[in-house]
Amino acid sequence: MSVDTVSLTGWGRTAPTTAVRFRPRSYEEAAAVVRGRGPRGVIARGLGRSPGDAAQNAGGSVLDLTGLARIGGVDAAAGTVRCDAGVSLERLLRVLLPLGWLPPVLPGTGGVTVGGAIASDLPGLDHRRAGSFARHVSALELLTADGEVRTVLPGTALFDATAGGLGLTGVILGATLRLRRVTTGLMSVTTERAGDLDDLLARITAGGDRLPYASAWVDLMARGRAAGRGILTRGEHATPDMRPAHAGRAWLPKRSGGAPGRPRVPSLPPLPAGLLGPGAAALYNEVRYRGAPRARAAELRPLPAFFHASDALPDVRALYGRAGLVRYRFALGYGQEETLHRVVRRIAARRSPAVRAVLQRFGPADPGLLSFAAPGWSLALDLPAALPGLARFLDGVDEEVAAAGGRVCLAKDSRMRPETAATMYPRLAEFRELRARLDPAGAFRSDLSRRLGL
Repeated sequence: MSVDTVSLTGWGRTAPTTAVRFRPRSYEEAAAVVRGRGPRGVIARGLGRSPGDAAQNAGGSVLDLTGLARIGGVDAAAGTVRCDAGVSLERLLRVLLPLGWLPPVLPGTGGVTVGGAIASDLPGLDHRRAGSFARHVSALELLTADGEVRTVLPGTALFDATAGGLGLTGVILGATLRLRRVTTGLMSVTTERAGDLDDLLARITAGGDRLPYASAWVDLMARGRAAGRGILTRGEHATPDMRPAHAGRAWLPKRSGGAPGRPRVPSLPPLPAGLLGPGAAALYNEVRYRGAPRARAAELRPLPAFFHASDALPDVRALYGRAGLVRYRFALGYGQEETLHRVVRRIAARRSPAVRAVLQRFGPADPGLLSFAAPGWSLALDLPAALPGLARFLDGVDEEVAAAGGRVCLAKDSRMRPETAATMYPRLAEFRELRARLDPAGAFRSDLSRRLGL
């Protein structure tokens, strides 16, 4: 096991803190770190894709689990696979797809570990049908504060606290996942433009669940009657009868191995603040919107390109300057569309340089005590952390979202106030009570847990 002292941030590159990083190669080594932890505790970390401070622990210990990355064989009868927590979803997809299987839920990047997906209870593009990631976990191995490894099953209080619990109930070491059967490696994709937010919401709603995967890019620089315009992308798994004449019978990619880790994308150095200004962002959004088809149906795309298109692009964080970026994701229930309109108009009026903004529709709430997804709408956007007055502006949006019964995603957060989190997550008291009972000495801590009093 390697050990070093490092400065760590989340993917947004804000608020760096220093911790002792341990890289265990076995469950026994991970347990030894938990038993020998110092007074600042320990938190698990995967590939560092949480934008905020959920996987940082200032002055304490961080368990880097990327060395625990074994994938077991697929149980075809049960439709399950057992894997370590440090396996990335990109690698899991690469191994499973040639066998005709998919991970249960695929978020917008493959650079997330299985442990991170459970600890964040990540929703995918088909949440209305599939729910979030933890719904498809049939068992997990959890290293608890006493240094013991427990098998935790769905339907128990500890499972519900761990799913979406941000690593604060213990270290997820491995899991058994229920898989989805597919017959091809392609997606049939429909794309259409919407002229404003009302049009966009109506198109998403009218589509129902006929095409189960759906998300929309929203132009948050557009104002006036065009406010909230966007591009809606929906998809379904292509079937063998859709395959082109030159495709093979199975029409699945060849199996490939490879070492675990981050998707292989080019990286750029941080650029001076101000490069991504309102003018450049507005021009980019205009070109992107005008360049999209008004309507296009049944376009065939490789499955990884549909789910993880951003992983093939250069690292865009450089555009946000050395201060990094703030990812802000919130959810509002059905019937609160006017609040969504107001938030979109507030962002557009402020001329904040937002080029990434993703709108999704959620289905039934997930059972995790701190799970984010709930029936309604979700909007996620990235903003330069150096924007003047950004903290005060987002505090105001927090208040509007909370007043409408909505919530901000804890796994993405880097700046919310503790009283706001308590308002948005009514089961937080239940979560705290369970943590106090199982971990009275506070073995598992993070910068986020201290900031929000989790």
